[in-house]
Amino acid sequence: MKTSPFAPKKSPQMPEIKGVQLAVTKSGIKYEGRLDLLCAHFSKGTVAAGTLTKSKTASGAVEWCRENLKRGHAAALIVNSGNANAFTGARGEKSVEDIGGYLAKILGCQTSEVYQSSTGVIGEPLPEEKMFQGIDRLKEKLGTASYSEAASAIMTTDTYPKMATRSCMIDGETITLNGIAKGSGMIAPDMATMLAYLFTDLPIEQKILQKLVSKAIDKTFNCITVDGDTSTSDTVLVFATGKANISPITDEKDSRLRAFNRILNKQLKELALAIVKDGEGISKFVTIKVRGAKGKRAAKKIGLSIANSPLVKTAIAGEDPNWGRIIMAVGKSGEAADRDKLNIWIGGHQVTAEGARIEGYDEAPLAEYMKGETILIEVDIGLGRGIAEIWTCDLTHDYISINADYRS
Repeated sequence: MKTSPFAPKKSPQMPEIKGVQLAVTKSGIKYEGRLDLLCAHFSKGTVAAGTLTKSKTASGAVEWCRENLKRGHAAALIVNSGNANAFTGARGEKSVEDIGGYLAKILGCQTSEVYQSSTGVIGEPLPEEKMFQGIDRLKEKLGTASYSEAASAIMTTDTYPKMATRSCMIDGETITLNGIAKGSGMIAPDMATMLAYLFTDLPIEQKILQKLVSKAIDKTFNCITVDGDTSTSDTVLVFATGKANISPITDEKDSRLRAFNRILNKQLKELALAIVKDGEGISKFVTIKVRGAKGKRAAKKIGLSIANSPLVKTAIAGEDPNWGRIIMAVGKSGEAADRDKLNIWIGGHQVTAEGARIEGYDEAPLAEYMKGETILIEVDIGLGRGIAEIWTCDLTHDYISINADYRS
């Protein structure tokens, strides 16, 4: 599998987060000789917040996390790649319970403090013995893995590990936020559409952290799409160890929240865009800006209709400025639109006005623009003040090849 043309030239330097110990191993769950199991161990008092897939066929690990987030205490995270342990019936549910119980016993914590994720092939039973053996090795290696190794261990069809780090100053102390993510295909909004884990030393009340995360997800991971398919395993979790030397944030009106919320939103967006830029078979990164819709919800729905259209995506892959497909996608969204008020730009070139293509329309500069790797589509509905920004990629022959061979 060739590396995405948008892969970063170098990885960020990820600082240590107090209260977080990482370990990775090769357990052979699907692939031999490849990192595929990650464990993060957290210091006492760590809290967790997150969002999970809205899929009606969610995996057992997702349901396990959903239950544990109700309390929001965290001691450990275990993630395997290569097998989603989804749609595996009672056996899959038992695997989740067994793994959670086994890790809790080894680390001396409650099962309600263990969070789990599995990613990979759907419908295949998870090889428990390999998981248990892997966990035994992980226990001896806690604190030895880098964030780069952690990001690599959760990859499936990704072509590069996804990481981001940011910091802010609160009460004279540096607050650090590290994040890793995976995702390349089966990416569409309705939660987060991949796996992402963020770690911070900020001391913060769990309910406040949950509100920040839920709001930020809607503007970041819920605005990306590769292929319109929402996974059974989508998970975003944020762990706060509280080890920074400042007084805890226990009031959502605390002015100190602004600095952390700013880096949280920026980091979630960076990780979300990294996933789109590693979309399976990608050759073009596409930004879609919608304005003038009846409301924010309408603008987002229109943007996603464009972004998820196979005809729009294949036209972009073929470097064809076929703006008629954009009009089609606006119309099929089901949101209010008026032919005579709809205006479209591609790469800053206006193509429509007053219900028709612009006078003196020249396709040559558009065709030249479409040869670039980064594409901007702007749509003005002309009916209101709703705006949205959606990020996606093109749909190429490579996408078909990757997914046709995925289980082979």
